[in-house]
Amino acid sequence: MAQILMPKATAVWLVENTTLNFDQIAAFCGLHPLEVQGIADGEVAIGIIGLDPTANGQLTAEEIKRCEGDPAGRLQIAKVSIPLPQTRTKGPRYTPVSKRQDKPDAVAWLVRHHPELSDAQVSKLIGTTKQTIAQVRDRTHWNTANLRPRDPVLLGLCTQTDLNAAILKARKAAGKPVNLDPLHPPEPLPEEPTQQPTDGRHDYSAFFGNKN
Repeated sequence: MAQILMPKATAVWLVENTTLNFDQIAAFCGLHPLEVQGIADGEVAIGIIGLDPTANGQLTAEEIKRCEGDPAGRLQIAKVSIPLPQTRTKGPRYTPVSKRQDKPDAVAWLVRHHPELSDAQVSKLIGTTKQTIAQVRDRTHWNTANLRPRDPVLLGLCTQTDLNAAILKARKAAGKPVNLDPLHPPEPLPEEPTQQPTDGRHDYSAFFGNKN
């Protein structure tokens, strides 16, 4: 199937204007279901204006209605007269100039949260150099003092699908569990408060002071 125009903007519109489930929207837009859920939760595609796929002829209202009534159904792109972009499989990843300055922040986030990823995987994910990754790791990057670890998916430097695949591949190679969901490690639980004496008495010295 040809790649649809502006998949993330299309997903935003489908989330806001239809009752399609996350899997259906993800399959049509070429995104991961968790990425679509992030859009619905307001954590992904912030500021992106939805693109109506029925207005540009990529979907029909009838097709949307059909899949709304069948949760297992999959949207089929309509035949259009304008050429649609084909999926790019080779060549370097293009990053808009406005986002290139965010790459060191993304490297810092990946190094902190997913140290199992190799430099080659990080480089491929966000389209940066191994030299930059090494400088972020050993804190010799020229802008180290101002780096803010930020999720590359939220920055638009890679998709959740690509990030998940890289993490699972790295964990498998390291012999770690690969079926974790979500992929991010859980936050540590708060420490339990100190247990009170079991003889029914309570220590109020913190409030009244020690008068002995």
